[in-house]
Amino acid sequence: MEIADSAFAAAILRNLDLDRAVSLVREVCRIPSVLGAEGPLAEFLASVMRESGFESVELQPVLPGRPNAIGEVSLGPGPRVAFTGHMDTKPESYGWQRAAPFSGDLIDGAVYGHGIMDMKAALACQIVAIEAVRASQLLLSGTLAMAAVADHMGDQAGSISYFESHKADMCVLGELTDNQVCVGHRGRYYFDVTVRGRSAHTCHKHSAVNANVLAAQAVLALDRSQLEPPLPGGVTELFGKETYIVPGRIYGGLAPGGPSMIPDECVIRVDCRPQPGVTTEQVRAEVDRCLAEARAGDEVVRLMSAAFRLVRGEAPVLVTENWLGDTASFGDKVPTVIFGPGGPPVYCPDEHLAVSDIHEATKVYALFAALALADSTDAPQAGGTRHGG
Repeated sequence: MEIADSAFAAAILRNLDLDRAVSLVREVCRIPSVLGAEGPLAEFLASVMRESGFESVELQPVLPGRPNAIGEVSLGPGPRVAFTGHMDTKPESYGWQRAAPFSGDLIDGAVYGHGIMDMKAALACQIVAIEAVRASQLLLSGTLAMAAVADHMGDQAGSISYFESHKADMCVLGELTDNQVCVGHRGRYYFDVTVRGRSAHTCHKHSAVNANVLAAQAVLALDRSQLEPPLPGGVTELFGKETYIVPGRIYGGLAPGGPSMIPDECVIRVDCRPQPGVTTEQVRAEVDRCLAEARAGDEVVRLMSAAFRLVRGEAPVLVTENWLGDTASFGDKVPTVIFGPGGPPVYCPDEHLAVSDIHEATKVYALFAALALADSTDAPQAGGTRHGG
């Protein structure tokens, strides 16, 4: 099959219900799923897949009340292609004006919703894309799996649980890449810096050494950091020179609402986003190998690039990102490409995503899925009879 065959693409796209994609995006935006409260969204997505006729739909246990929502569509023997994304979001921002954070309102051609880009829209688009491939009646063979995972912003327990129990030959992660094809992202290190002083009653201020004040100096110093470690040129070109070091959470003193005293301990959670290769030469060499492989164009990137070309009419520019994706937990197990609608700024008041971006992402997901399964058959053509359920 010619990878850019127009009849093949047309067979997928004419079965793509873009109105359903937008409607489903609006629905998931109405279900809050801040980290720790993913349960209701998981139940909803499982019900959507069940009603659509997905097989093996279940709420996969991950953490108490926080399951993954998983299902699949089997089209016969062949490769197993996983679509995945996380359900959890950060807390909503202050200052929303045009819409409420969980309204899913459609205003001037954009859907408004907290977490729509990270990454509720991608979850909805992926489900609709799988439905379109199943409905296309092309001679495809293989399995399209869907895994909406919990705890991305915690310890990535959802992704770890899924990929430990379900194999995949390739994967698409729906992180927000502004509908560009992304082949990598930074990692994450946490350092807890404990600053100790000497406690005392507030009335005895001069007998104390306030740990919070000492920590404040450390926070300012950390925030001034502009670490630029030596890196191979290819890594620098993809990820930039600076290793980001940010003083994030700060824990000092007694909890609000109770008694007060001058604290003798304060802990700074330092969030570091290193480029591949920052810690040891061994890691740098392995990252170089992986990046070289990606630049050469492995199968999952080749197929996503082909799907992108069918929709955009041009080759994608391969990008990398500075955020952390769930591929940190499963990328060594499954060849993965990252692609999703939306881009910065994210987690801000009036967060919204253009309907056109939702449409485009859904098209690319569907064409990628079809191309991935078509590669396991002999010259599939539009209008045939599909294998399997």
